[in-house]
Amino acid sequence: MAELKRVLGFWTILSLAIASIMGTGLFFGVSIAANYSGNASIIAWAVLTLIAVYISTFFAELSSAYPKAGGIYEFSKHAYSRFFSFMIGWLAWIVGNLTTALVVAAAIDYLMPSSAFWLKIIISVSFIILLNIIAYIGIETSGIVVVMIAALSIGVVASVVVPGAFHIDFSNYFPFFTLGTASIFISIFYIAESFFGWESATYLAEETEEPEKTIPKAIVWGTVIVGAMGILVAVVSLGVIPWKSLVSSSAPLSLVSEKAFGNLGMLAVNIGIFIALIGSAAGEIITLPRLILALARDKLFISQFSEIHPRFKTPYKAIIFQTIVALAAFGMVFGRYKALLSLLLPLGLLLYIFVVLSVPVLRIKEPSVQRGFKVPFAGAGSAIIIALILGIMSLWLLNEANALGILKLGLSLIFVGIPIYFLLEIYYNPDAIIAINDSLAYATLLTEKIILPKSIRKEILALLGDVRGKKVLEFGCSVGTLTLHLAEAVNPNGRVYATDLSRRDLLITKKRLIKRGHNHVIVIHDEHQVNRVHPSIPHVDAIVSIGMMGYLQDVKKVLREMRDLLPYGGKIVFVDYADFFKVIPNVAWLSNDKVIEKMFRDAGFSVFVTRKRGMLWNYVYVYGIKFHENIPYV
Repeated sequence: MAELKRVLGFWTILSLAIASIMGTGLFFGVSIAANYSGNASIIAWAVLTLIAVYISTFFAELSSAYPKAGGIYEFSKHAYSRFFSFMIGWLAWIVGNLTTALVVAAAIDYLMPSSAFWLKIIISVSFIILLNIIAYIGIETSGIVVVMIAALSIGVVASVVVPGAFHIDFSNYFPFFTLGTASIFISIFYIAESFFGWESATYLAEETEEPEKTIPKAIVWGTVIVGAMGILVAVVSLGVIPWKSLVSSSAPLSLVSEKAFGNLGMLAVNIGIFIALIGSAAGEIITLPRLILALARDKLFISQFSEIHPRFKTPYKAIIFQTIVALAAFGMVFGRYKALLSLLLPLGLLLYIFVVLSVPVLRIKEPSVQRGFKVPFAGAGSAIIIALILGIMSLWLLNEANALGILKLGLSLIFVGIPIYFLLEIYYNPDAIIAINDSLAYATLLTEKIILPKSIRKEILALLGDVRGKKVLEFGCSVGTLTLHLAEAVNPNGRVYATDLSRRDLLITKKRLIKRGHNHVIVIHDEHQVNRVHPSIPHVDAIVSIGMMGYLQDVKKVLREMRDLLPYGGKIVFVDYADFFKVIPNVAWLSNDKVIEKMFRDAGFSVFVTRKRGMLWNYVYVYGIKFHENIPYV
């Protein structure tokens, strides 16, 4: 099986850290911060830089201790429960997608503030697709692109700051404090996005040489460099352009570059800023599929997304999926920079609270794990940082009229992850399957006409044929929806063995059978049904199973055991649910009819595979017979 390729060195990871951390705030944040605190926004940049550098040390310690693809999710997996680690991974994925959309939208606005809507859309979509193609064909190519963009980004900032310094009018800095101390912290909230992206470098741990050393150093130095650039841009911009004039511009560095270079120079700088912002988007686009990969490995995302391309050594299916999501996210938020920024900021800050908190938690929980880097004063420091973040968010909530509504929208995006988690657990986790089936037993009974319509039941019985007086195994009887029909079909001279992994489902089944007087049905609880056929089942004439194929953990073993129970010519009828709610993909082996046929053939069955459309899902039928070993399969 193909694996990720370790080829990235310190300079590539440092470049990625700079490109990812350096969000839109460096180019738009000067005017936004000045709008809230005037010239005192310079203090906001300085304070934020100190906070950001300290937070980067938390990422440095965590990445030195847990250098695996998945970054934030990997840290959380060790610090918190399975559910909370998924939710944090889900939140990180939302933040990453919103950041990508924000940065691409900002880049286009900087380059073409008044151009045609469709032209902006075409250019933005083209860049998103191009960057994803680069991510698809190999991490080495992606690394080269990121290094070039990071160098260009630093060059663009220098090209504005250095000449701009000679145009500073020191009178522009006065009066300095005009809008109060609290306004500085509100400015910090709005420019915090300038440092979002520490997690991007951590996602590439399995493609980095000596990641436990390389990534921590790159994250801290990347933050220092971005912080220094942010302070310099703020000082020069506010010195060249009075803050009241600066806040009216959607592209503040354009005003500075125009004063330093004229119109032609301003255009060149704008092009450079556009490329720098696209580079920031590239950081997210290249790294986010690794988060999906890590979640998929742990069956907390669609398992197919954990596959690595045999040639390019990239998580290619995750990249294709991420491309579609990135395009969809961009389409929904295009042209709404300020609204998107307000949505992204509280979600990002919540994410970093959990990251900061995980350091003291893991020092207590896993003290023996080797840490190549340690956060200074982690206990008290984490408490101070979390208190600062919560305080800044509180000021935002109190001072912005629509802040509460934006926060509710953000939280609703997070809560979408809860049903997704449980659906994934139903698909992949045997213990969760049992627990959820138990809890939903009566709901299943009430909705059995929807889950297994009468038309499907009739088809199953028709495929089984005449089973009067015969023995039938129902592998996964649920609440007895089909069991009652099977009991009537075999009549009292036959026998039905009904097994299931849910005790509560079986209690319902037994009550229904007793009520109908079907004493020739033997009900068997088997909590290990996803891996076997219960050993007490005798030889039978036919086997029927509804909705169990997707749950099987060892498909080949279960099919071999079923084959051993049947005579030659013994029938099987399997029906399973596919394209669940027309959104959730199938278990990998159920997605391809040829794979299903081969799986059953290798186990000794000659089968047909058909699919039928349903309202909320589709149905996969697998039916046939056990064939004789000495008769060639046709």
